[in-house]
Amino acid sequence: MFNEKKKSNGNGTSKQPNRLGKTTKINGDIVSEEDFRIDGSFEGNLSTTGKLVVGESGSLRGNIRASNMEVMGKIYGEVEVKELLSIKNSAYIEGKVKTKKLSIEPGAVFNAVCEMTQAGTPTGHETKKATVKQ
Repeated sequence: MFNEKKKSNGNGTSKQPNRLGKTTKINGDIVSEEDFRIDGSFEGNLSTTGKLVVGESGSLRGNIRASNMEVMGKIYGEVEVKELLSIKNSAYIEGKVKTKKLSIEPGAVFNAVCEMTQAGTPTGHETKKATVKQ
């Protein structure tokens, strides 16, 4: 396990995703430039320039920022996704969401105020606000 060679992205950093296991609980802040998967419990601020995946057993409470995000677990708080937020049928989201693209599968619970941004307008962002409850 510790003798495995890490893949490099050319700038000396590993391209292996970070992972928070089912039985792990963390309170605090996480900042990462790698992809991240959470199957455990996290409370705090999480920011990644990679993709964030919240597994079915994953639970996040706090402020979350990611480039792309796939949710199968539970999120309580503020979520900001630069590109695509994909919400699977087992997901539960409560709070505020800001994203460019949104995909919600039937069966997901989405109790959030959602703001969608679109680049290319004269001010840089066009916003559309909606409250969706399924």
